[in-house]
Amino acid sequence: METLVKAGADVAELAEALIACPSVTPAAGLVFDCLEQMLAPLGFAVHRFLAGEAPDGPVENLFAIRQGPEGSRHFAFAGHVDVVPPGEGWTSAPFAPERRGPKGEELLYGRGAVDMKGAIASMVAAVRTVPAEAGTISFIITGDEEGPARFGTLALMDHMRARGLCPDLILVGEPTSVSRLGDMIKVGRRGSVNIWLEVEGQQGHVAYPHLADNPLTRLVALLAELKAMVLDEGTEWFQPSNLEITDVGCGNPATNVIPARASARISIRFNDRHTGESLADRVSAIAARHGASARAVISGEAFLTPPGAFSEALRTAIHAETGLDAEVSTSGGTSDARFLKDFAPVIEFGLTNATMHKRDEAVAVADLAALARIYAAVTRAGLAG
Repeated sequence: METLVKAGADVAELAEALIACPSVTPAAGLVFDCLEQMLAPLGFAVHRFLAGEAPDGPVENLFAIRQGPEGSRHFAFAGHVDVVPPGEGWTSAPFAPERRGPKGEELLYGRGAVDMKGAIASMVAAVRTVPAEAGTISFIITGDEEGPARFGTLALMDHMRARGLCPDLILVGEPTSVSRLGDMIKVGRRGSVNIWLEVEGQQGHVAYPHLADNPLTRLVALLAELKAMVLDEGTEWFQPSNLEITDVGCGNPATNVIPARASARISIRFNDRHTGESLADRVSAIAARHGASARAVISGEAFLTPPGAFSEALRTAIHAETGLDAEVSTSGGTSDARFLKDFAPVIEFGLTNATMHKRDEAVAVADLAALARIYAAVTRAGLAG
């Protein structure tokens, strides 16, 4: 295996090594070689495997574990090494990491610097400082979080269950900070369901509407009713659920023809007052009244890790490092925490998210070191119980 990480690399150099491995989703091969080379010398047993089949697979996944004393607690880091496509217009090559800026204020540029190779580098740097006798530590790392997410974390969870290796606490390194490192952590997320709607009509000439059945008329009425719904007013920890129309079409190239069918797609982000299934059933019933069919795909359910010892340990570590009192939030999109919450209490915390998924994605080098210290402190607290 090619040597990808130099001995004694600091946290920024670890991040550079990961960024330098192109890994547009689904990631495989080189970037996992790189991470394995970081973890194996620290005493981690590294397990890599492929899951799934085309068109969404196979996906490479990595589970690494360093066993502590028998009966000790198990703290897990979770994340992904795949990245979104870099796009055009970068100042420097997206997979050629580059530091720019004055000493002490350097930024490290590259795809994945924030989301989330930088955080994974900080996790690795953190566990260097936690002795093996403190407890069991694992890494749950997928190659398809930015993609369909069908054969990544779910397959890792199956792998862990089969071996009886379920963690006590899980920290996901998603970029949750907004303006400064440590200003926000995520203790939950809203659920997500996408629903495809289709209305069948009868094609005809626009001058003779009585001889046709315009499906767009019914589709417009259906969408108007759906948009008028108030799903809820929010809860103590969640913002209100929202329904958005994300696509409408009928594929009609003619100006004088009533189309034979029309379709639309809606997306609902929902809080813990609902389930994906209950919302899909509700939309299906309304669609049926308008002569439409509905097909739902649930991406994840809403979840909450109630604030308590875990979140307070993390907030204490953040305050000690940054002086900030982190806001506890459930805002934002979905992450693989939506699966991991079935294992153990899960919290998300990572770098500032201003440049994620953008060209010239960048992280402050100082933030990588600070994040590693925070991760080390919360790991020790989590293992101590």
